[in-house]
This record gives sequence, C-alpha cells and structure tokens, in this order.
Amino acid sequence: MHHFTKHSHTRLLALCLSAGLIMGSLSGCSNQGQGNGTTDTIAESASTSSTDVTDITAFPMPEGPEESTIYVEPVDGISDDFYRGMDASAVLALENSGVKYYNFDGEEQDVFMTLAQAGVNYIRLRVWNDPYDENGNGYGGGNNDVATAIALGQRATQYGMKVCIDFHYSDFWADPKKQFVPKAWEGMNIEEKADALYNYTLDSLTQILEAGVNVGMVQIGNEINNGMSGETDVANVRKLLTAGSKAVREAAADSCKDILVAVHYTNIDDMKKLDTLLTGLQVKEIDYDIVGLSFYPYWHGTMDDLKNAIIHIRDTYDKKVYVAENAYCYTAEDGDGSANSVEGTGDLAEGYSASVQGQANEVRDVCAAASEAGAEGIFYWEGAWIPVGPADADNSAIWEKYGSGWASSYASDYDPKDAGQYYGGCSWDNQAMFDFTGHPLASLNVFKYLKYGATAPLTVESIPALTVSCNLGTEAELPETVSVIYNDRSEKQVPVTWNADDVAAIDTETGGTFIVSGSLDDGSEVTATVTVERVNYVQNPSFEDADTSMWTVTYAGDTDPTDYQVKAADAHSGEIAFHFWSGSSDMEFSIEQRFTDLEPGTYELSAFSQGGDLSADASMELYAVVDGKELTDPFMLTTYADWQNPIVSGIKVTDGTLTIGVRYQCNMNSWGTLDDVTLNRVGD
Repeated sequence: MHHFTKHSHTRLLALCLSAGLIMGSLSGCSNQGQGNGTTDTIAESASTSSTDVTDITAFPMPEGPEESTIYVEPVDGISDDFYRGMDASAVLALENSGVKYYNFDGEEQDVFMTLAQAGVNYIRLRVWNDPYDENGNGYGGGNNDVATAIALGQRATQYGMKVCIDFHYSDFWADPKKQFVPKAWEGMNIEEKADALYNYTLDSLTQILEAGVNVGMVQIGNEINNGMSGETDVANVRKLLTAGSKAVREAAADSCKDILVAVHYTNIDDMKKLDTLLTGLQVKEIDYDIVGLSFYPYWHGTMDDLKNAIIHIRDTYDKKVYVAENAYCYTAEDGDGSANSVEGTGDLAEGYSASVQGQANEVRDVCAAASEAGAEGIFYWEGAWIPVGPADADNSAIWEKYGSGWASSYASDYDPKDAGQYYGGCSWDNQAMFDFTGHPLASLNVFKYLKYGATAPLTVESIPALTVSCNLGTEAELPETVSVIYNDRSEKQVPVTWNADDVAAIDTETGGTFIVSGSLDDGSEVTATVTVERVNYVQNPSFEDADTSMWTVTYAGDTDPTDYQVKAADAHSGEIAFHFWSGSSDMEFSIEQRFTDLEPGTYELSAFSQGGDLSADASMELYAVVDGKELTDPFMLTTYADWQNPIVSGIKVTDGTLTIGVRYQCNMNSWGTLDDVTLNRVGD
C-alpha cells in the first residue's frame, strides 16, 4: 500500500500555492458527469462540474476559415468533441528552470491559456509514483509526481480543458522497453502488488479530483505492450489492470465524475501482438472503456496504417480508441546541446518536411485519419517541452536541479542502463510547438483550424532533393525545371537556373560527387547532387534483392542445381550469391540477363566466381552476345574463396541490345558461387 510522505504533502501544498490556486473538497453529486462540450467553445466550461478551481475561462472556436501563416485543409465531419489534446507534463519543471512562455502577440502568458486559445481542449499529464532518490533529488523528465499533476491539472482546468491522468505505475519512464517496478513495491508478489496499485491509484486520483482537476480520462499504464510495473506475464498484467480500473471507478463514483478508463499500447506495426493482448483483455473481461495508441509516423507507419488499426480495434473489441501520443519535428536544429530523438533532416515521414508547415500538416493528417476512422481524438506529446538554456552552454546544472532534462544523474540507480548512461537535456525540443524561446509556432493553431481550415499566402514549402548521375566521360545533364511543393501541398515544375561555376567544376573524367547550386525565379535556392562514376547497368548485380526475375537460369536435366544462397562467407559482397552444387549428377547450366535499351557505345563486362572440387574437363566462361556475335572469357575455379574475375572487353553496342551471362559445365559434387556481375560503358 503506497501513501504519500509528509515531504510529499508539503511539496504538493507549495506547488498549489505557487500556482495561485485553491484546493478544496468536492461536495455532492448534483452536477454528475462532464458533458461532451459545446459547438461554440474549444472545451466545455469546467463550471458544469463540481470543482473549486475558480475563474474558469473558455475561448470561442472559429466559425469559418481563417487567415494564417500556415495552410490547413479542413477535416470533413470532425466532431466538436474530438480530443484536440496536448501532453504538457514537463511544463512546471521548465518554468522552475526559468523558461517563460508567450502568447501569439509576444506577451508573457500562462502556457495553458495559450494552448486553450489555440484550440487544445484536453491536457495529458503523466504521473510517476516516486521520481526521487533517497535524498529527494528528482529523476528528471519533469519530476512528474502527483503534486505536479495537481498543479498542472488545476491550470488546465482553469482554462476549460479536461485532463487525462497517465499513471505509469513506475518511478520513472515506462515504455515498451522498460516497465520498472516502483521502489516501494519491490519484492511484492502479484497479489500484494495489485493491492498496492489499487491503493495508490485510489489515493492519488482522489487527491487530484479533490484539488478540482477536471479529470476526464485515466490511463492505467503507459505503453504496456511488454508488461507493467516489473511484470511481464500477461496474466499478472491483467491483475494489475483490474486493480487500477477498480480504483478509477471508485474514485470517479465518489467524486460524481464520469471518467474513462484507458489502456495504452504502441507499435501498431505489430497488430498481431496487439490483437493477442486485446483479446486477452476481452476474454478476461477487464473493465476499461478506451484504447490509446502511440503513433509517430517516423516509427509506426502511414496514416492508412493508423486508420486501419483504429477501425480494427473498434470493430473487433467494441471499444473507443484515441491516439495517445503523436509528434513531428518543425526543425532539424537542436536547442539545448542535448541530442534530439529525431534529427529532422529531410522528410522523416513521406510528405512531411521538417518545418512549421510540415508539422502542421502531420498533425492535421493524424487528426483526419483518427476522425475518419471513428477515434475520439489525439494527444500531441510534449508540445511545450522546449530547451532550458542555450545550445552552446553547459545546462546540466539546471537540468539536474529542476528535472527539466529527460533524465538526471539521480535516476542512475533506478534506471542504470538508460538514464544512468545517457542522462541530459531535452531530446524533444525540435518537435515542440513552441520555438526555443517559448513563443508559440503557427502550427499550434492547427487544433482550432481543424473544422474549417486556414488559408495562407502561397509560399514554397520544400523542394525535394535532386540527384543526377552520369557515367565517366559523359556530360552531366541537369534538368531545366525542378519539382516545387507549396504550403498548400500543391506541386509543380518550376524553371531553375544552375550556377555556371558549379557546373563547370563537375569532373567527368576523374569522377566523384559534386554539389551544384541553383535558384528559382522567386529567389528560392535549390541544390543538386551530381555523381559521376562508372554506372553498372546490370540489374540486381549482386543478387541481394529478392526479385531475381531479370536473371534467366537455364539448366540441363530434370533438376536445377542452382539457387540464391544467403551466406556472407560464400558471397563476394553482401550476404547473397548465385550458388550451385549437385551430389547426384554432372551439371550444365547458365545464368544470363538481356538488355534492349543500352546507349550505343563500348562496354566492359566482368564477374566474380569461386568454388572447388572441379574435374579437369570442367569449363566455365563469361560471355556477351551482341549483333549476333559472342565474346567470351573462359576461367577455371580452383578452391574456396579464390575469387576468379573474368572480363570481357570491347563490347560494341549499336542498337541497344545485349545479352550477358555465365555458363558452367561441372562434375558431380563440385560447387561454387557467382557474384558482383558488372557491365560498364567505357567509351563511345
């Protein structure tokens, strides 16, 4: 059974007083239920629920399309009650570290007010049991204990937003890779642990509700695909879920609140495992209402994958679904000198650039996919977690003192393999929806633009990377136009002017990689990467690709003595090689590839082959058939790993057609491999 210490209650009172909010007790059930919001406000006014948080403020929703600096396509049919959520768990630790937040007019303002004005209607807050060492030093990541959840939850409630409490049931981060048991529960058997979890949940949630926090949903566990609270056996995890759900139901009933019980999973790319877990909950009649899914497009697949997962879960298990976590980067820069989780170079997910508009597009599309699939909404993960201190400074002392980095050194004993080795600052600052100085990005407003959309002046959003390759001795041909993608996601070809000096610096004789700069008529800059090298015209030359249809294998007899062998030791490069062996008869076979569209010119063919146990009358040759003539280079295999490199030169291609191949005549029990077939154009 877990109870807060005197130190914990003192810290709770101090946090609430510092927030300028009054704690009290809920009384009566005359206003039971939360309602579902209204069509003309971002979130329902919490005054419809029993609460002692005063001066509730709600903000009007747009009544039509708005002008903005970002373009947002409206989401057809999206509900006014759709969760437009934000995880804001790290805010208090950042503010204690000196971070300031501003509104869209550049004025300092409570970040929760700014979120509500931008359309956010739900705040998600993680809760750890005891994220402190024996001396009271915080583990970091926001030091998210119950007291912190109350202080942040009251501020969210004050601005008309509901709150989702995310119990990790750990003293620090819980995710698919780690589900550490809280220190206070170490050594407990499963029955004792379930009782402790029940008491902890009931005690904690009761405190949060009595503080006036407008709780609408409670997660009993965080990303529990592989376990929870140190338990990996699914039967034991279900016992913990049962205990957590029971506690939430009782706390909700006692406070006259209608609170959803959520279970949270990730890795929708492994739906087979998710099905197994959810089926187990169904069979054992675990009491819960809604399934949360983490979805990051650079890790978990496409929007269609997300939509299909939501539909499948709703249809199969008759449960509500929401996206519990999502995010995308707006820049490739690092704001605090501590490495980012994703770098943001190029398109991390297809179609989404690392820009403010790209971030807005990604969030809009996740909301659209979720809405179309019937989900209740989404939560953006830690959109206010911005840098503490400049990128060129040592900010570790601040991170350590206030817990504003992802982990502090004080977490080393609890999480030695991760936090103990890699503690530091924020790894998420380039995915926040505020810039490095605390000013909101235009993409934050995507939440209030979802229903009617937003228009913006047409601007260049991105220019896809351009690569050009040419053979040695030939001229690099740069395109006259390039593809340009605009902020409304339209795409067209635009004329480009290439820098003459950069073009002149391309060395087509020696070869190499060259960067050529260019410009569009509007001044936008573009670059092309030009690679000059000997081009290998053979398709799948090393047999590494699963598709081998471009190769034709012909053999004598009834049994094919060849295959594509996955064995790096027998390959000249990579892991796969064309392989032959027969223990029952002599072998005669060939492998070849035909071309019909080669440029006229002179070519050279080569290959690598090794093998052994060949008789004196065995033969093999590399060949090229052009204009009805066959050119060959005979060779003989000797022993293992003694790679032979036959070469056929002076192949004159005139009409674009050419057949290349290797033929073998071998005795029974001989063996060998062929690899790295190369066809280069070497002249006119």
